[in-house]
Amino acid sequence: MVRVQRKKISLPERVEKHISHETPRIGISQCLLGDEVRYDGGHKRDVFLTDVLAPFVEWIPVCPEVEAGLGTPREAMHLVGDPDAPRLLTIRTKVDHTATLQDFSQRRVKELRECDLDGYIFKKNSPSCGIHRVKIYSVKGHPGKQGIGIFSAAMQKAFPLLPFEEEGRLNDAPIRENFIVRIFCYRRWKNKIQGQRITRGMIVDFHARHKYLLLTHSRSHYHDLGQLVAKAGDYTPRDLANHYGTLFMDALKSKATVRKHVNVLQHLVGHFSKQLSSIERAELQETIQDYHQNFAPLAVPLTLIKHYVRILAVPYLLEQVYLNPHPKELVLRHHV
Repeated sequence: MVRVQRKKISLPERVEKHISHETPRIGISQCLLGDEVRYDGGHKRDVFLTDVLAPFVEWIPVCPEVEAGLGTPREAMHLVGDPDAPRLLTIRTKVDHTATLQDFSQRRVKELRECDLDGYIFKKNSPSCGIHRVKIYSVKGHPGKQGIGIFSAAMQKAFPLLPFEEEGRLNDAPIRENFIVRIFCYRRWKNKIQGQRITRGMIVDFHARHKYLLLTHSRSHYHDLGQLVAKAGDYTPRDLANHYGTLFMDALKSKATVRKHVNVLQHLVGHFSKQLSSIERAELQETIQDYHQNFAPLAVPLTLIKHYVRILAVPYLLEQVYLNPHPKELVLRHHV
């Protein structure tokens, strides 16, 4: 049985840790939580993860090298040889730990299937955990091509729909917002189809609620998903869910942009603009233009739109996930 570890983290009084079926379960490189499991006996605690995101997720920490039995501290290692099948060697003594990490990875992947993960955050540049631009060295010790870590490669192969990211890239506000959107969407999707009898109507309803969120990521995916839902009767509910879930998560990989957001904001306004005065319409359009020209963050026009949606009680928009895709306390849209 996999041990689920919850870190004891001091939280602001206004935020309480709440673990429920709505809470994403996120795999994470253990050193990022402040645990001293690095090769040098240190850690790489990430403040955003431990102090900001932690109240809203449940961590499943993993350190492949320690759990594989290599100990702490240990000799530093790097990847050597073929980027498609690199060897994991210690830098000074050239001890080959490839088989040890590969065997561990296969075992841990099987265990993590039981954890119902919604995402995974890896340590950047790690020969076991990195997923972007991990250096691959020649046998003579010269850096050459780039690849991915041994454990992270096994994870990507085993969980093709799972949102993956490195902690370093989460410093980029759009990438951070996109990853958080994906993990909460994945949890919402699984809650919809797990533990109950799936119906086509459930999937149609899910699609309707995520319409504008999808449009900020990929119009082509939104069109394809709409076509799939329109032909729901051609599939069994389970087959429809499988097709929809795969395409839905693939859509969210596409990066939301300012232009796409502006397009969606204008669509939202179209639902209630006739109910506004000319002054109110002008003010709303000004906030959208300010966002379009990078004079204001996305939160500014969204706050005003959500205000009108509430006071005018626009039912269709009240149900749109786009307006509240993740906990407001994360204030992610104040930075994009």
